[in-house]
Amino acid sequence: MEMTQSYTQAPGYFKRLNALDWVFALALAGGALFALSRYGAYMDIYEKVILLAAAPTFAALGWHWKPVRWLMPLAALLSLWAISMYAGGLEMANTKFWLKYMLSSQSAILWMSTCFVLSTLFYWIGLVARSSMGFTVGSKLCWAAVVLGLTGMLVRWYESYLIGADVGHIPISNLYEVFILFALITAMFYLYYEQRYETRQLGAFVLLVISAAVAFLLWYTVSRDAADIQPLVPALQSWWMKIHVPANFIGYGTFALAAMVATAYLLKSSGYLVDRLPSLEVLDDVMYKAISAGFAFFTIATILGALWAAEAWGGYWSWDPKETWALIVWLNYAAWLHMRLMSGLRGRVAAWWALVGLLVTTFAFLGVNMFLSGLHSYGKL
Repeated sequence: MEMTQSYTQAPGYFKRLNALDWVFALALAGGALFALSRYGAYMDIYEKVILLAAAPTFAALGWHWKPVRWLMPLAALLSLWAISMYAGGLEMANTKFWLKYMLSSQSAILWMSTCFVLSTLFYWIGLVARSSMGFTVGSKLCWAAVVLGLTGMLVRWYESYLIGADVGHIPISNLYEVFILFALITAMFYLYYEQRYETRQLGAFVLLVISAAVAFLLWYTVSRDAADIQPLVPALQSWWMKIHVPANFIGYGTFALAAMVATAYLLKSSGYLVDRLPSLEVLDDVMYKAISAGFAFFTIATILGALWAAEAWGGYWSWDPKETWALIVWLNYAAWLHMRLMSGLRGRVAAWWALVGLLVTTFAFLGVNMFLSGLHSYGKL
């Protein structure tokens, strides 16, 4: 019965797709096949599978969430424009106007940081002053930050190969790069929920945690020269990194988003900003869906991390501090979801739990690197 129903629903789903949806999917498939034919000789079988799987995955994402259809091409075009200006080598970043002030990786990421901070300011103007213009400007600045951040990451990837073929790597290998990844993932999930629930009031809260990440990123950049591209340590020279780290930070980003939504829930349920925030039912639903999505990806990341550990260190689990705290994070949200589904956990208790979960997640993300040592010590501050 269920199989019959799924078959009857599938054609209806495809009928809802328009010409732009199919053009987007075909462009992704064409790009993946071109990359495979052009660079396949440099890839192992796992990287080829990841490349080919990426096309239908992002096509489905673009079908489900329409902004992806313009976000990916725009970031790609800006990145290709920047790459074309590097014809004279990496030193072009200091001589070409558009590279120096806008599209080199460091410039684009600085602009991303600026847009996120300004977005936070305008979201709060919208919330406090009940200004639709404030919300609109805040949302557009958040989108601009995402575009610039994605562009900066793609250009940084290319810049790493300009330094040397043995240095080149996907830019998700150190705290500087993963803080950018965290900000982008959190912002994109927020923007999805903003459109899904047709509410912009939550931007004032979610952008606070993104701005905090940006503040740390800027401090870390200035104090440690963290923006410099460094070769990968041997343990990170693996294709596992390309899938483990993004899955992990989808978890971190959505957990942080849920905690900020929980903050809004606690304020409204305590009588603050009652007429300015979405209903408690909407806040509760966003919190639940964010944690559910994050838990799914964090589970996948934990499994992938164990497989990577077996390859790199000879064992699936070693009770390394990073592994131990990842398990604590997983157990925390597993318990939250269990109580939600089995006991109907709702209200202030669920919100407080999600908020405390951010502290646990922050320590697993950052505190372990600051205060503990182990097999993951290459990520220390």
